[in-house]
Amino acid sequence: VALVLLVSAGMVNSGVVYLITNSAFRVARTTAKHITIISSIGAFLSSFINNIAALALLMPIDLQVAKKENRTARSTLMPLSFATILGGMITLVGTPPNIIISAIRQENVGEPFKFFDFAPVGLIVCLSGLFFIATVGWKLISKNKKSEFGRKNDFESRNYFCELIVPKNSKYLGVPRKRLENDIEELGGKFVKTDSNFAEISFGEKITINTTADTLDEIRITLDLRIEESQKISSLASSREVEFFEVVVDDSSRLLNKTADSVGLFWRQQTALIGISRQGKALRQQVKRTKFKVGDILLLLAPKSSHDEVSAWLGALTLENRDLNFTKRGKAWVALSTFSILIFLSSIQLISLTLGLSVLVCIYIFLKILPVSQLYENIAWPIIILLASLIPLGYALEETGVTQLIVNFLIRLSTELPLWVLLSILMLVTMSLSDILNNTATTIVVAPIGVSLAQQLDVNPDPFLMGVAVSASCAFLTPIGHKNNTLIMGPGGYTFFDYWRMGLPLQILIMLVSIPSILIFWSF
Repeated sequence: VALVLLVSAGMVNSGVVYLITNSAFRVARTTAKHITIISSIGAFLSSFINNIAALALLMPIDLQVAKKENRTARSTLMPLSFATILGGMITLVGTPPNIIISAIRQENVGEPFKFFDFAPVGLIVCLSGLFFIATVGWKLISKNKKSEFGRKNDFESRNYFCELIVPKNSKYLGVPRKRLENDIEELGGKFVKTDSNFAEISFGEKITINTTADTLDEIRITLDLRIEESQKISSLASSREVEFFEVVVDDSSRLLNKTADSVGLFWRQQTALIGISRQGKALRQQVKRTKFKVGDILLLLAPKSSHDEVSAWLGALTLENRDLNFTKRGKAWVALSTFSILIFLSSIQLISLTLGLSVLVCIYIFLKILPVSQLYENIAWPIIILLASLIPLGYALEETGVTQLIVNFLIRLSTELPLWVLLSILMLVTMSLSDILNNTATTIVVAPIGVSLAQQLDVNPDPFLMGVAVSASCAFLTPIGHKNNTLIMGPGGYTFFDYWRMGLPLQILIMLVSIPSILIFWSF
């Protein structure tokens, strides 16, 4: 879980999230349509890569889309998590329970399940679940609490007048200016003016825009526009972590009635002026030629370690840290390709997922995509501690003999009930255990129970094994049953009992759909 959180942070820092959101999610959509699309993508990906890895890629994208559309991700993160869990049921490698079930079948029957043996039942369950999630399920999520992400959205978004430069290799060179204006406005910025009178975009042209700090970063990366000191900023970024920060000019500041160039802001303090916010008023001069007034809020870029020193030198007040990202240019494809390679290797079981994610985090650190100083702060430690504290519960159930009591109870029922009822009970027991244990431990405990029942009744064990495979993955009632549910708990602001609202009817639906499907494709 910790590694997935770090990989997600690397995806954001490298610009992968901007790359995907502005291609697949550029057009604004209703919440229902967004959930349908991203959940379908999540289910498809988790069919061929581990469902935790699928969520690791899509969760920061979902958060970014929510930010762009000025809403919290509370209504979309849980559907995404559930969709990636459902997609894992379709193939052998989608989720660990399927691999365990296949191995247990080989031990007892002599032949493992093949890659797509899970597909007939898994696909029906997945499609039914996705339909429920996209139409009714997401509406059941409580709206009375706001996530941490949502609270950040509630902060006043300051708009800055900023200048960006068209580089020599820009795709906009020779293109009518209106096209660039439209692209800027599509990303949430407002085109203000340019320092050129030509009808077409030219190299070195300065574009003034009015936008928030987060949107500026997205425009800069997506449209490949540069900050004036881009080469110098890059050299700073190669040696130290560089971040945006905000200061306000007061009556004792050395900036008062001066420009950034006249005080030597860059060459004295290695700090770049990015934008100015002047109580909503427009600037008459270019940003770098504007004389500062009391109350001006400045968006600056400097090594993170020097923020306090720069503020003191300027005699300005530092505003509350809002975690404003300065995305590393040119790292998106490197980050995405290394992610794809390592997840593929783990999918074909050449390496474990944990090892793959560990190597990926090391690569991100080496490439300076993920600064070492951000490692600790990007891990949601309360969730990690919660998960670690509850894992021993699974061992306690087994060591105290609770699972053996379940076996004995089911064997006593087997002489009185039809096989399909017995299958239903086994699946209900598996679902219940999976909600309080992790799905891997549940499968290891319950699958042998299914095999023992089949042997005693002298029937085909495949329906029982398939029932355990489906129900072990259906951990939708708690944040601890599946790691994906744990990962979304913090960003979505969910409480322990929020999962019941959508999870309980989804589990009932899966029971109603999966049992007939198992009986059709895997007869006793």
